[in-house]
Amino acid sequence: MASEGYIPFHPNPSVPTFLLPQGACDSHCHVFGPADTFPYSPKSSYIPVDAPKELLAQRHRSFGVDRAVLVQASCHGSDNRAMLDALKTSGDTCRGIAIVDSSVTLRELEQMNELGVRGVRFNFVKRLKARQPIEERMHILDMVRQLPWHLVVYYEPADLPEIRDFLKQVPVPVVIDHMGCIPADRGVDSREFEDLADLLKDDRFWIKVSCPERFSLQGPPYLDMDEVSRSLISMVPQRVLWGTDWPHPNMKKEAPDDGLLIDRIPRVCPDEHTRKAMLIDNPTRLYWS
Repeated sequence: MASEGYIPFHPNPSVPTFLLPQGACDSHCHVFGPADTFPYSPKSSYIPVDAPKELLAQRHRSFGVDRAVLVQASCHGSDNRAMLDALKTSGDTCRGIAIVDSSVTLRELEQMNELGVRGVRFNFVKRLKARQPIEERMHILDMVRQLPWHLVVYYEPADLPEIRDFLKQVPVPVVIDHMGCIPADRGVDSREFEDLADLLKDDRFWIKVSCPERFSLQGPPYLDMDEVSRSLISMVPQRVLWGTDWPHPNMKKEAPDDGLLIDRIPRVCPDEHTRKAMLIDNPTRLYWS
């Protein structure tokens, strides 16, 4: 049973008017459960509605998404079985990002690599019960650097001061989730945005233009997040990724319409060459090379 008040994904998203190019990649989405096969972690701060691989694949087909990166979320903790199971049946169309703890071995990471995992995710968001010690994270990175992997980090602006030095020591590429969680009422003139931009000056850092629905104050179609998105895309056009965050875990007000999120793409990235980089070339270089 899902957590009380948990908002499920949109039951009937609109058909986007923007036609995604062939080979487009959703670089941030999840599979959840089903719980009777892949139970949720008892340590998770939330229990979601089941969002299995079959439904994700159906949604992607309907939107014209050809490839995907399946990101392990905190509701499954370090039990990556649901994500790995989805990779096993996806052919070469999906890659994965795992969450692991200090007990993981290099051989286990190598086995994940064979299935299509290409990185690990570190969660620094305190409200999601992120408690992994830095020493444990460095131990994991010592193994990750031996593989063609990178690090995905999820943090909120208030978390950055205490992890900035750690991030700058990471020996592999670093992908920052969800535009660094810059809220609409702060925007591109804020200290929070300046701190994010400072990280992106280092060519090891990548950024995902995803989740405007989490940080917008206006609601759909999230126009108040467009300037942040455009600025990040123009800042690092060869190191930017796009993702839906389906099935949108832990939303507080309403589940977003994925059709609207796709129609947002040409608005925040009007240049066709840059759009191709964001949707096709950049994820290919990071996940399929």
